[in-house]
Amino acid sequence: MKNQKGFSLVELLVVVIIIAIIAAIAIPNLLASRRAANEASAISSMRTIHSAEATYQATAGGGVNYASLVNLNSAGLIDSALGAATSQKSGYDFTVTLGTQIYCATGAPTTPGTTGINYFGVETEGVIWKHSAAMTCATGDLTPLGAPIQ
Repeated sequence: MKNQKGFSLVELLVVVIIIAIIAAIAIPNLLASRRAANEASAISSMRTIHSAEATYQATAGGGVNYASLVNLNSAGLIDSALGAATSQKSGYDFTVTLGTQIYCATGAPTTPGTTGINYFGVETEGVIWKHSAAMTCATGDLTPLGAPIQ
């Protein structure tokens, strides 16, 4: 019999099993990091929307009116990702509801549990709220209110 060099089948199987165990540990952490990044981006987008609404109200709104996301984009106050008719950015959908001299903006995960866990909202006062359930705007008020994050 010749002296053959290389790995045996058992050695290769052990390596494959080790790689599978490492992947099983790493993939959930990677997905959790992605969700956290999407939520951080959603919070930043809420701040951007609030700043843009305050700027619009003080300038083009004549000190009274607020604007839709499309109008904020047209005024050059937000980017086209946030200012589209159906606004989606980093796994979140954004909407603005306008009332008489008030506004309310919400951010909801595009795929709840996958792209994000929490829902976010901001009102005229500028406090950003976080809740584990979907938030809605009725006459400029967020419901359910949730917990303030800033």
